[in-house]
Amino acid sequence: MRTFYPDIEPFDSGLLDVGDGQQIYYEVSGNPDGKPAVYLHGGPGGASSPDQRRCFDPSKYRIVLFDQRGCGNSLPHTSAPDADLSAITTWHLVQDIETLREHLGIDRWLVCGGSWGSALALAYAQKHPAAVSELVLRGIFTLRRSELDWFYEGGAANVYPDLWEGYIAPVPEVERGHLIEAYSRLLNNPDPAVHVPAAKAWSRWESSTITLLQDTELIDHFTEDAFAVAFARIENHFFMNDGWFTDNQLVTESAKLKDIPGVIIQGRYDMCTPATTAWDLHRAWPEAEFRMIPDAGHAFTEPGILDAIIEATDRFAS
Repeated sequence: MRTFYPDIEPFDSGLLDVGDGQQIYYEVSGNPDGKPAVYLHGGPGGASSPDQRRCFDPSKYRIVLFDQRGCGNSLPHTSAPDADLSAITTWHLVQDIETLREHLGIDRWLVCGGSWGSALALAYAQKHPAAVSELVLRGIFTLRRSELDWFYEGGAANVYPDLWEGYIAPVPEVERGHLIEAYSRLLNNPDPAVHVPAAKAWSRWESSTITLLQDTELIDHFTEDAFAVAFARIENHFFMNDGWFTDNQLVTESAKLKDIPGVIIQGRYDMCTPATTAWDLHRAWPEAEFRMIPDAGHAFTEPGILDAIIEATDRFAS
């Protein structure tokens, strides 16, 4: 069973101006002459974390992390009451990845991502296949309406009825037929007395259900005010717009990936992004290796998930 590589610090970091008044935070660690790899964090609206560096052998990889627009250490941060999300879309983020690759002088890189990071990785690879040497994806999420309905409109309430009560609590009863839309109104209300509690309820729901067993430290992090507001606002903004995809786009266009070595990793008991999406991707992209982890949920820190990710990055290192 593989575990995280030892903790390391970046040897390079900074803010990169990507236009539209946006600056993304990036960092580079590991071997400056190693195989380039980029890790795409989840959400959308999450942030990079030190543990993401540790999915790669630092003696063999040049490891790039970055915070997507509006979150983490990127500027401006969408926790501000007057935040403007109009320049934060999937295709802005795809272009940001290309801008960062060119800024760092990288020809091709391994792209690793989970949850929303898997959707962004698929979108990026389908648009820029020549820039991708390999794909390592876990907890597959493609923003199909069926996926959004499952987790944010009531399907998962059948598994977590107790936690669901906290998720719907900020929403007036008459608006609970369309929860993503109702949350959009709450999260975009300029009054912190409205948008902060709503953001924390949204973020608590997600952080309470992404691990097979609840992780109180993770929940505390997700429900910190600034993180929760940015996370919930950006996620909801993407979901209101279906990720700027046509329904099932990332699955149906996966034929573009046939020449890219890939690994699809999925937890059997993933309640956030259920296994049906990963299976659909596997059927549409049979060239990729498919790994169903029998005793794991959604998070990349789950032991079986982490083992499969590191096994893949170790194999692709050569």
